[in-house]
This record gives sequence, C-alpha cells and structure tokens, in this order.
Amino acid sequence: MPTQTATMTTRQHRGSPGQQQRSPFHLALPLLCLAASAQAQQNDATLPTISVSATSTAPLQNPVSTGSNLDLTPLQIPASVSVIDRRQLEERGDASIVDAITRAPGYSSLAHPGNSGSSLSARGFTDTTSVMRLYDGVRQYGGVGVSFPFDTWSVDRIEVLRGPASVIYGDGAIGGVVNVVPKKPSRGKIENEVEASIGSHNTQRLGLGSGGAINDMLSYRVDISGDRSDGWVDRGYSNNLSFSGALRLDVNPDLFVQLSYAQGHQRPMPYFGTPLINGQQVDALREKNFNVGDGNIDYKDRWAQLEAQWTPNADTTVRTRFYQINSERNWRNAESYVYNAASGLVDRSGATQIRHDQSQTGNTTDATFKGHLLGLSNQVSVGFDINSSSFTHTNNTYVGNFSSVNPYDFDPGVYASGTGVPAFRPRYRNSASQYSVFSEDKLDLTERLSVLAGLRFDHADVSRSDLINSANDFSQSYSNLGWRLGSVYAITPDLSVYGQYTKAAAPVSGLLMLTQSNSRFALSTGRQVEVGVKQVFWNKRGQWTLALYDIRKNNLVTRDPANASQSIQVGQQSSRGVEASLSLALADTVKLDANATVLRARFDDFAEAVAGVAVSRSGNVPTNVPERLANLWLSWDFLPAWTASGGLQYVGARYADNANTLKLPAYTTTDLALRWKATQATTLTLRANNVFDKHYFTTAYYTNTQWLYGPGRELQLSVNHRF
Repeated sequence: MPTQTATMTTRQHRGSPGQQQRSPFHLALPLLCLAASAQAQQNDATLPTISVSATSTAPLQNPVSTGSNLDLTPLQIPASVSVIDRRQLEERGDASIVDAITRAPGYSSLAHPGNSGSSLSARGFTDTTSVMRLYDGVRQYGGVGVSFPFDTWSVDRIEVLRGPASVIYGDGAIGGVVNVVPKKPSRGKIENEVEASIGSHNTQRLGLGSGGAINDMLSYRVDISGDRSDGWVDRGYSNNLSFSGALRLDVNPDLFVQLSYAQGHQRPMPYFGTPLINGQQVDALREKNFNVGDGNIDYKDRWAQLEAQWTPNADTTVRTRFYQINSERNWRNAESYVYNAASGLVDRSGATQIRHDQSQTGNTTDATFKGHLLGLSNQVSVGFDINSSSFTHTNNTYVGNFSSVNPYDFDPGVYASGTGVPAFRPRYRNSASQYSVFSEDKLDLTERLSVLAGLRFDHADVSRSDLINSANDFSQSYSNLGWRLGSVYAITPDLSVYGQYTKAAAPVSGLLMLTQSNSRFALSTGRQVEVGVKQVFWNKRGQWTLALYDIRKNNLVTRDPANASQSIQVGQQSSRGVEASLSLALADTVKLDANATVLRARFDDFAEAVAGVAVSRSGNVPTNVPERLANLWLSWDFLPAWTASGGLQYVGARYADNANTLKLPAYTTTDLALRWKATQATTLTLRANNVFDKHYFTTAYYTNTQWLYGPGRELQLSVNHRF
C-alpha cells in the first residue's frame, strides 16, 4: 500500500468551472502580432546564406543529446535510446507528454494526482526516484515529482533512454531517463502555425507557434497552447495553459547565446479513482467521481534558462547553462474511498489539503574535445553541475472524514463537510545543495570497434527544518560514484552490436521529502548488464533494435523480520528482459512502427509490515510494473492528399499490492486517424481514440483497492494551418 508520504508527491489547485482561466483563443492576437512584427523586421534584413545538407532518414544515424555528452548517434551509444520526433507526435495526436512517452519501447504510465500525473515505469522500476524526467536536458532535483512539461505542442522531440543513466544525469535514473526537447529558434525564414481542435466531453484546444530569423544575428521561437474539457468522469472539468519562448543571439559563427523561458498552469481533473466493490470493479461506476464537489488540483511551473555555446574550432565545444525553476502545487480534496460491505456505502476520508513550493537554481557546464590518444581517435567530455534547491511542504495532516455515500447515486458535498481537520500550515522545509563532476570518453580502437567509458561523482547536503517540532530537524550528506563501461562494434556502417556495464544510484525517497527516520539510510545502488544489436537496412527505409538486460537494485528499505516496527536496508529488487523495436517504410506510402517488451521483475529480498508482523514479499512482482508491453502504429497515404493511420497499445497486467493479491488486468486500446491535406498549408484531421471503448485501469492510488479508470472512446477534429 502506498504511504501517504509517497502519495503526496505533487498537488495543486484547480478552480471550479466558475473560476475558469481565460480561453486559450484569447492568446491568438498577441502571438500573431508578434509574428507579423518579426516578419516585417526579417523582410528589412539581409539574411545570411544558409546551407542545407541532407541528413539521414534513419533516426539511429542522427545524433541525440540523451545518453551521452559526445554528440553521438544511437548506433554509436552502447545503450537503448529511441527518439519520438515531431512528425510522430503530430501523426499520433498525443497531446499529453506521458501519452507520447508510453509509445516508446519499455515505458508505461503510473500517473495519478499524487505524482502530478507524470510518473513512469521502465524496466521494472517505477516513479521519480527511479525514472528521471528532463526538460531540455535539465532535471528538477529531489524526486518530488514533475508537473512540467505536460503538453506536446511546443515539443520538438522526446528522447527516451532505457536503463541506468546516473553517469550522465546523477542519482535517480536506475530505470531510465526521458528528455523532452522543446522547439528552438531556427535560422530559416519566419514560419507561423495555428491549430484548433474540438472533441468529446466538450474538449477544446488551441495551439499557436511562430519562429525563425529576425535578422542576421537574432532568431526566436514562441509557442502557446491551451485546452479545456469537461472530462470523462462526473465533475471532471480541467483546463491547461502552456507557454515557451526563446531568443537566440548568434554573436559570430563560433558563439551563440540563448535566453529561454517556459511556464505552465494545469488544473487537472480532480479525480482520484474508483473503489472496488466487494473486491471487484463495477462498470456502472466507471464515470463516478467520489471526490467532493469543490475538489481542487492546481500546478504552476516556471523554467528560465540562459545558455551559451562556444565552438572555437571543429574539435572543441564548450557549453554552459544557468537555470532557475519554480513549482507551486496545490491539492484540496477527499482522496480515499473504501467500500463498506456492511453498510453498502463508500466511506470517504483523506481530507487532504497540500501545497508544495519548490525552487531550484543551478548551472551545468561541460566541454567536449576531439583528438587522438596513443594515435587512436578519441573524444572526451568533462563537466560539472551545481544547484541549490528548497522545498516547503504545507498540509493539514490529512485528518478528517466526509459523508459516506451510495456508490450509485450521491451528493458529492463540499470540502468544508470534513470534520476534525487541523490547521493548514507549513509543516517542514527541506533544502539541498548538490554538486557533481563528470567525464566521458570514447576511444576508437579500430575503425569498427570503440570503447565508451563514463564516470560521475555526486554529492548532496540535505537538511530538514521541521516547522512544528524542531526535534525532528536533521542534516545529512550523500555521495555516490557512478560509472559506465561499454563497447560498440560496427559490423557494417549500418549494423552495430554493443554491450555495457553500468553502476547507478537512487535515493530511498525523494531527497527533498526525506524525514528524520529515513534520512539515515544510504542511497540504493544498482547495476545493469546490457547487450544488444541495432541496424539500419533496406537503403535506410527500415531500422530495428534488440536489447537484453539484467538490472539489480540493492539496499531497499525493508522491514526487520525480528522487529516489524523497525526498517533495515538490506532489500534487493531485480529485473531482466528483452526489448525489440522496428521502424519500416513498407512502401513510399506505407510506414510501420512497432515495439515490444517482455521482462521479469521481482523482489528478491523485501518485507513489509502487516498487522505489526514483517511479511516477506520476496519473489513477488513490484506494484505498477507490467511485464508485457507492445505498441504498433501503421500509416497509409492511400491518396495524394489523404492519410489513414492507426495504432494499438498493449499494457500487461500489473499488481496493485506487494502481496500480489490484487491484479489490474491487461488491456489493449486502438486509435485511428484520418488526415486530409486540403491545401499545401492547411490540414484537417479526424481522430478516434480507444475506438472500441475498452474499459481499463491505469494505476491504483492512495489505497490498493482504489483504481483509476482510463478514458473511454473519444473523438477529435482538428485543423492545422501554417503560413
């Protein structure tokens, strides 16, 4: 059963429909005026000649920024890295970042309101302390939860790495890393884009974008998107607004400086799941929302970055980035619902009011050099990362009950109906100062054989100020040395085999949410062995990958068999599996993308307290881990201006409890789309998601008998115009 500490990872404030923010359509005029102004300035400027060289049509042969600092392609990296590009995002119609990520091999969602709807599962490991999220290569430190970015409109691509990546990004990446890369300023002519959509549940969406060169030194990119919906459950109203902008100054051909700013405001559905009735889910409750009528979730995020890149020659690149991140998250809801067989009612409790105030300021700098070592081609990268973070947690101690209700017909009531609720006040403030130094080296032993090694040292000083009882204050330091050693052998320029061994680390809890009781535990450590093969074939019309891995995570916090009231750090969890992917242009008009994952995840040494007794869960599957995953997407240009496409997504069964007695069933959803390119600049798309209205559950929340339904059948019509 999830603890309340883990459950309250990220919460915010959502207004009622009567308090709706301004419609996203109000944003159109300012953006179009900006674009027109920039266009006028561009017309008056003499733009430099821009040379365009052909790039590979095979993503495996295009450089990625995730998995290495050496500007390598996935074929050159001894790890599993895949890219979801802009074309795929538009074709599949995934407006949500999490929906887009779970199309990649090996990733599934365990999103719920307690983790800001953002947590992921990868290779048998779950949540923000094991699967890291980045925005443009920067992470929000502390494992508290990630509420930005959430919308794909401003995204250029999503790079997905599977397996430990602490050598590149620090502790907390044993399962994998996802890097969301936003659209950037470009040196081309100014181009503008607008897209409007309407859909089921009174859903409306508007996206606006503009970017290009203003003159021979300045270029920009601006994106705004907003949406609102009544949701697929009762009182499921939501609205969201996102903005990102960047201004780039090319000082000379060797140096550029870029200032970026992004912010998001989410008011998600105040939906916390549906209780089991006598141990079973009941379809008649699929659209019921057991929260109070004025339930409230709200997330506000702001990211600001100033970066510079200097390339004095073809063999040297120096990059630095200063950043500042702020997040405010609020929740005010009835969150726990349990069916009472004796009364036939659903007992509601968990009078939860929470606020998170999180800030982070830091700098990351690295330098990359190309040269020779002992007469062999060599690339090396060195760098450091330093940041300071603070986190203030305000709550009402989650005490108080609400009226019990008939599960089929009830008045939801309001939050004020809770009784015995303590004062809503700041409870603790955690701070962290972190620094790391890292290095990476790629040595080409022959034209075909290369060795890649990496090393990273992380140190963090964490302190907690208990604002209620200073006796609970503490200060603690954590250090870790992670490393990676891998090799790639290019059988041909288009076919590589690889292997790697990686050491990684993860905190036992989010470092910014540590308590005095769990602060004494060391970081959990992990290691992975991975081998695989990657190939581009059929004149770059297709590519495929195959990876086999074995991961082991040690030092889990488990119950002491001799004293169930005490925890000890001796536990172990492991996962081994195989992942495969295929991308193929069957013809000029037919394209196929597919991937599949089979894994075996287990607690090797783990116990939890049940009625005051330590009960072993060794041999069981960790919660929210599907051991089978698959995705398929097929598109067909059946007429010159028409494209039909569709996809299947399969998620295997997952367990809601460590005892493995409650199983969320496997499910398959089907999505279809029909796109008509009416003119060279205008495209209309009709989409149908979950076309067979599959009833399925995404995760368990708060208690292991409270499950979240996924959305049913949804239709959407959108029009996109570029000018």
